[in-house]
Amino acid sequence: MAVDYSAELADLAGKLTSIEAVLDPDGMRKEADDLRERSADPELWTDQENAQAVTRRLSYLDAELSRLEGLRGRLEDLGVMFELAESENDGPMLAEAQAELAAVRGQIDQLEVRTLLSGEYDAREALISITAQAGGADAADWAEGLQRIYLRWAERHGYPTEIYDTSYAEEAGIKSTTFAIKAPYAYGTLRGEHGTHRMVRISKYDNQGRRQTSFAGVDVIPVVQQADHIDIPDDELRVDVYRSSGPGGQGVNTTDSAVRITHLPSGIVVSCQNERSQIQNRASAMAVLQAKLLERKREEQAAKMSELRGESRRSWGTQIRNYVLHPYQNIKDLRTGYETGNTAAVMDGEIDEFIEAEIRWLRTQGL
Repeated sequence: MAVDYSAELADLAGKLTSIEAVLDPDGMRKEADDLRERSADPELWTDQENAQAVTRRLSYLDAELSRLEGLRGRLEDLGVMFELAESENDGPMLAEAQAELAAVRGQIDQLEVRTLLSGEYDAREALISITAQAGGADAADWAEGLQRIYLRWAERHGYPTEIYDTSYAEEAGIKSTTFAIKAPYAYGTLRGEHGTHRMVRISKYDNQGRRQTSFAGVDVIPVVQQADHIDIPDDELRVDVYRSSGPGGQGVNTTDSAVRITHLPSGIVVSCQNERSQIQNRASAMAVLQAKLLERKREEQAAKMSELRGESRRSWGTQIRNYVLHPYQNIKDLRTGYETGNTAAVMDGEIDEFIEAEIRWLRTQGL
């Protein structure tokens, strides 16, 4: 018996129309045209940082517009494919159309999740810090594995990244790392990753091959913009310079170009060693410090407002996800309940399903 796909195609077309009403493609085209005009001005490139921000935003808008237009075209093509497959009783064409329908449905669902990102800072780029917690060498190795997951996720989506600082552990892995994902909505997309990630597997570092549980903490905050500037008096800062280093303490640089800044009142410490120039590293470290202080200020304001309203929100930034690689294969989010047995894909950066479930969950929590 022939299946009528017209109702599902009409439903997806209606959902895409609702998404377009939120994303405003006409407004996106106007902004893209303005940015294209700005990028053609040679004067823009006298400020490299601003120029790169303009080109990143333009690239993002062009990709999103192409995505919307492509989905609309694919929906129209699907209607024709199903009609032809039915009229000619073509089994292979029907199978191809069904596979394409599933792919389009998945991409429209992803776009629908994007419309839920309406928080004050959701449109920002993301600054991610990962710290090895309990578990010794396994925790340091797991912290490095988590960094790879996020960098591979960004790479899969074509998002630029920049690693500001990495502190390597003595035996293996890393003690901590800080890096940026430079794409619009990266913060809103990844903010649900904030918390403790628990790994259970056979230890690489136990000569008896026993199972080991280790933990790594992930901190996700929005990248600061010029309007966010927080005035920090010089007497509240301690600035140390040192020589950049890599795994095993091997020298990467022959000058003291790495910079560590301590904000004395809060105790926040930030470092940057990815640039050759001490001046560049100091500027990057200050940007990270500004972001961390802005996030602390935002959290304090939110806590005060909750207190005034008599609210008592429980923290969601504690242990959030279990990664079990032994004795069975399963990765499960403790908040959303989403889980998968395809652990290899997740370890290689395929975490979109977890992220989408988080965004929906955060929305229901009013976070």
